[in-house]
Amino acid sequence: MIRRFGDSPRPDRRYRRRVGAYALLPRDGFLLLTEQADPGPDLQLPGGGIDPGESPIAALHREVYEETGWTIAPPKRAGAFRRFAYMPEYDLWAEKICLIYIARPIRPMGPPTEPGHRALWMAAEEAALRLGNAGDRHFASRLATGLLQAR
Repeated sequence: MIRRFGDSPRPDRRYRRRVGAYALLPRDGFLLLTEQADPGPDLQLPGGGIDPGESPIAALHREVYEETGWTIAPPKRAGAFRRFAYMPEYDLWAEKICLIYIARPIRPMGPPTEPGHRALWMAAEEAALRLGNAGDRHFASRLATGLLQAR
């Protein structure tokens, strides 16, 4: 069973399952994060949905590049969680299955290519308090306290 963070699903609402890959990207005590501007500022672990026929690792590389402009080293699986949330960009209530990886940021290739995203660096301890959802905060906290190890 995958641990759930956030609100319980409502019995009167239909949820569509969406699987995504997300990355903890540590470097020198900081995490590379993305801030999504719309529908309101939201601090997130870089990552997102896995397209049909795409592997989680390929999706992770693509999403990190789109949301931060960075390339990453081969990732290591750190865990998973699920949450039930409204996704305004798709007008969809979703059961989000979030696969969490740790990878070393390698090189910035330019600004994020996904509109409305901004890459930023934040101390891991601060990110563990400020990330926009409880699952992301949980994994950032485990990294900040040494319970998860980066390569």
